[in-house]
Amino acid sequence: MLGLDPAIFILLCVCLVCACAFEFVNGFHDTANAVATVIYTNSLQPWVAVIWSGFCNFLGVITGGIAVAMGILNLLPINALIDTDLYHGIAMILALLLSAIIWNLGTWWLGLPASSSHTLIGSIIGVGLAFSFIPESGGGAAVNWDKASETGFSLLISPVFGFLMTLLLVKFIGYLSKNQPLLFDEPKREVPPPLWVRLTLILTCTGVSFFHGRNDGQKGVGLVMLILIVIMPAYFAINTEVSSIEVKTDLDAAVNYFSKIKADELKPEQKVAYTEFVRLSNEMTTTLANYNEGEVNGSNAKQLANNRLTLRKDIMLLNKQGEKVLGKNHNNVPGLTDLEAGKLHVHLAGLKNITDYAPFWVTLMISLSLGIGTMVGWKRIVLTIGEKIGKSHLSYAQGASAELVAASTIALSSSLGLPVSTTHVLSSGIAGSMVATSGFANLQASTLRNILTAWVLTLPVTMLLAGGIFLLLRWVM
Repeated sequence: MLGLDPAIFILLCVCLVCACAFEFVNGFHDTANAVATVIYTNSLQPWVAVIWSGFCNFLGVITGGIAVAMGILNLLPINALIDTDLYHGIAMILALLLSAIIWNLGTWWLGLPASSSHTLIGSIIGVGLAFSFIPESGGGAAVNWDKASETGFSLLISPVFGFLMTLLLVKFIGYLSKNQPLLFDEPKREVPPPLWVRLTLILTCTGVSFFHGRNDGQKGVGLVMLILIVIMPAYFAINTEVSSIEVKTDLDAAVNYFSKIKADELKPEQKVAYTEFVRLSNEMTTTLANYNEGEVNGSNAKQLANNRLTLRKDIMLLNKQGEKVLGKNHNNVPGLTDLEAGKLHVHLAGLKNITDYAPFWVTLMISLSLGIGTMVGWKRIVLTIGEKIGKSHLSYAQGASAELVAASTIALSSSLGLPVSTTHVLSSGIAGSMVATSGFANLQASTLRNILTAWVLTLPVTMLLAGGIFLLLRWVM
């Protein structure tokens, strides 16, 4: 089927099932972050809350774009998978998926709000490092450390941001509502809050669910695209709906602006990037001349796949070198006005229209996996968030504040194309809300110790687990 050997086709199906399973587990693992407050405050019945949250997660993925997906996809350079044996590439994909699923299930079973994002990053780094130590790697880097550092910083700073912003917001609400002590009352069992409080909590639940889908759902999309590009490059290495003429138009414009740059006035590292850009642009011109948008099942299928993979790699590298020459602010480039530098940046970004994409069926598949997963398995972590982070019970104001900050943080991160941990942001937000009302003495040290331990262990454990599974699968395959 699709020109694949039966064994490869079966492994493709296994990989896709594992990607959906990861997103399904991500759904019920992270559901509590969205529904904890509305359930705990009796604003919604549990079954209504999880179905609504699942639907909002589904909508979030469908409408979320692909910026975060591409960030995940680029953590593990495609050439690290493609330049090795296909079975070993599949082993890497299965290893990172299985290790992420195992750790997520384990922390869920223990009722610990651990981060699916953190887990996935650790798994990717683990298989990348394991690959770099085997002879077939050729000594090349198998982890995009620049992207990994950027992602790691996002995951590190977001809990601190969630803690501080929720603390300040709860203080502010307390100041404004001195005559509304109800907002800080302990929710009464099976008694819903006043309508306006209830609507506020439902709105914050909706926001966290929707933006969780826009961020976490994209991670699954990125994983599926990684699978498809590695196993079926002739079909998925590039977006075949974008014509080679469009690519050549952007390439020619970028080369034209680049030719105006005074290379002798560049900094040493910029000169290296400039030289590499020129080489890659020449290579891309040749690749585009041989670009074939015809059928992939004919005798030229292998050559077509190689051309499309080469085009994908060249575009990614060309962007990287071009941005190094332009610098962060795209100004003061010798030979270019700021306006010309800005146009060069636009044309470089335009080239990525053919590489940064995901078919609708991929997005739909992940949307359904996350949405359905959201509807099960939420009870264990709801209890931790509602009752075990603080010594006092979660109040209406605390729950709404934590979720409002979480939704805002996730929305901002998604717009920047950065993965962020919903779990870490909301858990730290709940902790911040407890400190805002009664100080640090209001925190349950044992729960925070367990959450912190899970946070610290996630990276090394998933790295070792993913690396070990990869080496085992590589030996079996």
